[in-house]
Amino acid sequence: MFDFLKGPIYTVQTFYSLAGRALANIFKRPHYWDDVAIQMDIVGVGSLPMVLLIGLFTGAVITLQMARALNQYGASDQVGQIVSITLIRELGPVLTAVLIAGRNASGMASELGSMKVTEQIDAMRALGTDPVQKLVTPRLLATTIMLPVLVIISDFMGLIGGYFTGCVLLALTSGSQFWNSAYRALEINDIAQGLIKPTVFAMVIALVGCHYGMNTTGGTQGVGRATTQAVVVASVWIIILTFFIGKFFVAL
Repeated sequence: MFDFLKGPIYTVQTFYSLAGRALANIFKRPHYWDDVAIQMDIVGVGSLPMVLLIGLFTGAVITLQMARALNQYGASDQVGQIVSITLIRELGPVLTAVLIAGRNASGMASELGSMKVTEQIDAMRALGTDPVQKLVTPRLLATTIMLPVLVIISDFMGLIGGYFTGCVLLALTSGSQFWNSAYRALEINDIAQGLIKPTVFAMVIALVGCHYGMNTTGGTQGVGRATTQAVVVASVWIIILTFFIGKFFVAL
């Protein structure tokens, strides 16, 4: 009668089992630091051009869309405050995380899925190597380290985009007023949100991508299916988690 629940329950069980093992392996030897460095390069340096571009134009778009309302109420000098709070609290972490999910969660799922269907992971087990320690934990560590850094870079580029749009193109306020209001608007609560969110999102992106990769079945079609599922599930969880983390900080 409840056979339709078997699939979702099994997926949840395997995900939490993989997450628990990957987190526990951080404190166990051996540590594959070379793999961590390679994944940091893939996740961080490889995503940098995309993050710079998206951050710059996100700040520019926020300023452009708010210009009319601010002029209407005579508050054009507050554009820096709006761009700063919006980027650092919400849009910076969320947009960057969604982009990284699209780029890296799919990459992890396809790479590990290809290894699974070609039995490379089984061969690794036969040789006495823990696949989770070798494949999942380095990706988890690398993503958790690099995503907050990418978010900081994205936020900074967003402020630069807001500055050029608000101060140079639209002449809403002076440069000194823009940066002063952007700086004074931030509180510890905002900065904490801007750093905790990408850390949580990074863990979700890495674990979801690796989970679907490690559980791929069905040959090459299964790899494509796992890649799609990884991106969709990671993106949905990012949006859900940003609400609950934001609600927690609002309650503080």
